Amino acid sequence: MTETEHQRILRKIIKIDEDLCTGCGQCVIGCAEGALEIIDGKAKVVNEVFCDGLGACIGDCPEGALEIIEREALEFDEEEVEKHLESLSKIEEEKLNQAKQIVAEHSHQCGCASEDSEITLENHICSCASGETVVFDELEEQTIATGENPTTLRQWPVQMHLINPAAPYFQGADVILTADCVAYALGDYHNKYLKGHSIAIACPKLDQGREVYIEKIRAWFDEAKINTLTVMRMQIPCCGGLLGLAQEAAKRAKRKVPIKYIIVSVEGTIFKEEWI
Repeated sequence: MTETEHQRILRKIIKIDEDLCTGCGQCVIGCAEGALEIIDGKAKVVNEVFCDGLGACIGDCPEGALEIIEREALEFDEEEVEKHLESLSKIEEEKLNQAKQIVAEHSHQCGCASEDSEITLENHICSCASGETVVFDELEEQTIATGENPTTLRQWPVQMHLINPAAPYFQGADVILTADCVAYALGDYHNKYLKGHSIAIACPKLDQGREVYIEKIRAWFDEAKINTLTVMRMQIPCCGGLLGLAQEAAKRAKRKVPIKYIIVSVEGTIFKEEWI
């Protein structure tokens, strides 16, 4: 049935306040029918027939930009939703293949692999200086012995594009996925949060390769079998997408991993901390 063949009836449907919407994508994840997408930086209802009007997405919006209203709209069509979700599944699979190709191309470009070798997200290990896997097991003991301020960083690299999710320091670890501004805002970041954790940093606003990030987080869950994941972000709207990446990865993963969510204010205080 095409959109023009659906009747318009008076019913409940989602309304989005674009002035409040920051495009963080949390509502997209919360919509089981796939009715919402981020278009030009704002959440949009892509087709009224996909929206059931129940409002499951409302609680996922950190800005209060969503509400349920009653108005004349195209009637909800469950069969069309099933077709739509099947189409989205194929698109996600294509994106995943593209993500794996991006990792493979990066590996070849930086000299990490020969042209005829097979690179996957699970076995990707960058051998250039920026991505060489290093574990700092004895670093803290050495720095204390020399009288220097000890770092609690236990690995290299730390940037999400460069890390290998199968690196030894992720195996069974407590992992922090953090916005890169967080460590600058929190004065006691090393001792209170980073100590005893493995880490990956990212910027949900400026970084490219969302699917690469999601697949690496999923690999933490299923292949590295991490113990816990802590998502740390700043209390600014553009940072909200970081939790969305982790939640999407959790949906795709076979293993369940406890996720802690921490929001840091620009003044360097903890605005929110909870297990989700």
